[in-house]
Amino acid sequence: MVSEQQPPPPEWVTQMQARGLGDALSLALDVLEPLGVLGAQLIWVAQPVLGVWFNRQTVRSIARTLETPGEVEHIRQFLEHQQDER
Repeated sequence: MVSEQQPPPPEWVTQMQARGLGDALSLALDVLEPLGVLGAQLIWVAQPVLGVWFNRQTVRSIARTLETPGEVEHIRQFLEHQQDER
């Protein structure tokens, strides 16, 4: 039986996890996930302002994550797996 491996999460997720912000990211996903595409659109609109504090590529990746079906769940699984390894 061949196990199907998930692709790695976006780089911004691994960076947040490495900085010890995995729990904060999980909380943010809890808040943003119900907004889904609407939340992504808000991020796209706010991109020029968010670009002051965050890398613009990171902002685009976050918006794409919210727009892509199943991507938030993929990130949740990654974060849970990382917690299990601690």
